[in-house]
Amino acid sequence: MGHQIIDLSKPIQYNAGDPWFMKVKIKHKSHRQSHWLIRLALRLPSRLFPKNWVGWADDCIKNMGLHATTHIDAPWHYGPVVEGKPAKTIDQIPLEWCYGEGIVIDCSHQADFIAITVDDLKKDLDKNGITIQQGNIVLIRTDRDQLMGTPDFPNKGTGMSREATEWLIDQGVKVMGIDQWGWDLPLKFMAQKAKELNDPEYFWEGHRVGIEKEYLHIEQLTNLKALPPTGFKVCVFPLKIMGGSAAPARVVAIIE
Repeated sequence: MGHQIIDLSKPIQYNAGDPWFMKVKIKHKSHRQSHWLIRLALRLPSRLFPKNWVGWADDCIKNMGLHATTHIDAPWHYGPVVEGKPAKTIDQIPLEWCYGEGIVIDCSHQADFIAITVDDLKKDLDKNGITIQQGNIVLIRTDRDQLMGTPDFPNKGTGMSREATEWLIDQGVKVMGIDQWGWDLPLKFMAQKAKELNDPEYFWEGHRVGIEKEYLHIEQLTNLKALPPTGFKVCVFPLKIMGGSAAPARVVAIIE
C-alpha cells in the first residue's frame, strides 16, 4: 500500500526578513573551484584527472541561527533545569518522541497578538471529533507561514498561551509544533506588553511552561493547510548537535 509524504519544512536559505543576528548565510562552491582544490591539495596531476568530470560541488553554512530554520527546541532552550532535573539538550532527546500520530488543530482564525486558549483548542478538536492520545504530535495551524521570508514573519502572529501549552502536555503530548516564527506571541510584542502590564510572569510564558513540565515544540513549520485534522504520522528527527538548544529538522507528514 502506498503512502504520501508531505513536506512541512521551510527551505534553509538567506531570508532578508530574518533578525540580523540569525540570518542564514550559505556559501556555494562550484565544481570548477573544487577542480583546483583536488589538483593542488591532493596533488592529482591533470593527466590523471577524470576526463569527463569538472569536479565536485561543495557548500558551507557560514552562519545559521538554529532557531531561524524549521527546528525543534530542546528543553535546554527553556532553562537549565526542567522538572527539577538537568534539562535535556537536543542530542539527548529520545527519538521515539519524534515520530507519532499527528493532529492538526486549526487556529488560523486567531488574530495577531491574541493568544490561543484552551477553549480554542477544544473547539476545533470537538468539531473534528478528535480525542488526543498519549504520544500524539500536535501541530497548531495559524497560516502565518505565508509571511516566511518577510520582516513581518518574526513580528506578527498569534501564539500559545501558558494554559493552552500546559493543557496539551496534560493530555500526554510530548512534542507539539506551530507554523509561525515562534511558539509564543511575537517577542517584541511580549516585551512591550510586559512593560505595560508591569508583569514579570508575562514574557515567554508558553516556552517557560517547559521549566515545570518537560516538553518540546517545533517552530516555523509550513504547509499545515495541506494536512487533514488527523490520520497521518509526523516525523521530526533533529540534527544531532551535541549540547544544542535546538536543531533544524526535516519535518514531514506521512499519510498512508
